Amino acid sequence: MRLFFERLRAVQPPVTVPRRWIFVPYDQLTDAIGPLSEQPANASGIVLVETPAKAARRPYHRQKLAMILANQRHFALEQAARGVAVHYLVNDAGYAAALSGFAHPLTMMEAAERELRVELQPLIASGALRVVAHAGWLTSSALFARVPAPPASPWRMDAFYRLARSTNDVLMEDGKPRGGKWSFDSDNRQPWKGDPPAPEQLRFVPDDITSEVGDLIATRFAEHPGTLDLTTLPATAADAHELWEWAKAHCLPWFGPFEDAMSRRSSGLFHTRIAPLLNLHRLLPQRIVAEVAQLDLPLASQEGFIRQILGWREFVHHVHVATDGFRHLPGSPDVSLNANFLNNHEALPATFWPGAPSGLACLDRVVEDVWREGWSHHITRLMVLANVALLLDVEPRQITEWFWIAYIDAFDWVVEPNVMAMGSFAVGELMTTKPYLGGGAYINRMSDHCRACRFDPAKNCPVTTLYWDWFRRHGEVVRRNPRMSTIVAGHAKRGPAKHAADQLRASAIRRMLAAGEFLTPESLP
Repeated sequence: MRLFFERLRAVQPPVTVPRRWIFVPYDQLTDAIGPLSEQPANASGIVLVETPAKAARRPYHRQKLAMILANQRHFALEQAARGVAVHYLVNDAGYAAALSGFAHPLTMMEAAERELRVELQPLIASGALRVVAHAGWLTSSALFARVPAPPASPWRMDAFYRLARSTNDVLMEDGKPRGGKWSFDSDNRQPWKGDPPAPEQLRFVPDDITSEVGDLIATRFAEHPGTLDLTTLPATAADAHELWEWAKAHCLPWFGPFEDAMSRRSSGLFHTRIAPLLNLHRLLPQRIVAEVAQLDLPLASQEGFIRQILGWREFVHHVHVATDGFRHLPGSPDVSLNANFLNNHEALPATFWPGAPSGLACLDRVVEDVWREGWSHHITRLMVLANVALLLDVEPRQITEWFWIAYIDAFDWVVEPNVMAMGSFAVGELMTTKPYLGGGAYINRMSDHCRACRFDPAKNCPVTTLYWDWFRRHGEVVRRNPRMSTIVAGHAKRGPAKHAADQLRASAIRRMLAAGEFLTPESLP
């Protein structure tokens, strides 16, 4: 950190007047909202903490560690340059230990991550740390409380989204949704055939501060998985702005129709890749939603993108807070970390980690993308990675931890609802209407993965085998779900002989994947 501290000392303003001191967590890197926005720079001081204890808590992807540290260090320099006094603390013991010795009273916006809130609670209780509301969210807990809620009714994102759109007056005309309906999701399910061409991923030139972070990751965290590529890492406020301008020009016009498409030719297609910057508050959701609502875009792309931020992102945060990270489910006793509606207890197979391919072209390519980039878009997350884990009966907490480790945009408030609830169906219908699972036919329809696979999606795809055998094991649990009843009935019509064949073949697939073996058509019954 020698170069960073030298640069910080060089731009650090003199502390000649009393300052109001603010603790800024790693995911609140903005001066546009909250306490830091409410007073002049020369009356403000911020405390930033860098702790290897956080980085070592899980074997996080190296790109994720670099993303957070590079942005935090650049934010420190940016704030010092505008006249804010900066105390940058490094402490191996954690955030609470670092802050407990600070000499001045501290204020902070409420931490988004539950893990950080829990760690800081003793400081808050003692009065050493004053907490104000987090100003980065677009919707309030009071608005969320207006949505029908358990135990009387499951939480539903569409009901929340309508309220959020109406309350914030986003894509509304005369009190009605623009275009006459709230969602254009049915228009946004096209596979991508190569036209229009997918944009090339934006590249950045790492400066010496980012390069110093890269050196730290490559040495101190050398055992962590994942490729470290600083040229794909937006680290400064200028980088964040550049990425957003690139996304508006090259991604958003085509985002809607192809948001559910997957391709081996492009890991991102027309997805903007801004989620990591939103979750660090290098880009503010308020700005993003307001700008997109004013852009000249096809309505399906405009609404579909806004629904991801004003709808789903806000919704999962509220559910996470309301359930204390699914530790307290409405109408149920304390479930701690063990929410597991389907009673799944299999281990996550080695094929999700680097260097252990499964033989399934879709899974292997997406896993490769994740460990290369620390990212993949939402349909690959849901309908390849989470889907395969669900079909294999993987214990929900294991696949959730994997996503938390592997993805640069994963924090507890977003990864636990997305994976525990949506991807694993571990809390039943609490916030999703059904399990999200599919066979080879879905993957073949929405991607080009099957063309590169040893297996034929119409004849011998292991994903299809696992899909049908899933209904043998879990069909009774979902039989009364109106969105699953047709599929359950279709499974019943396959008859005992096919059920037995599915079971035999699925058992072999699960056994081989659990052992880290490579699947081939010849290796399966």
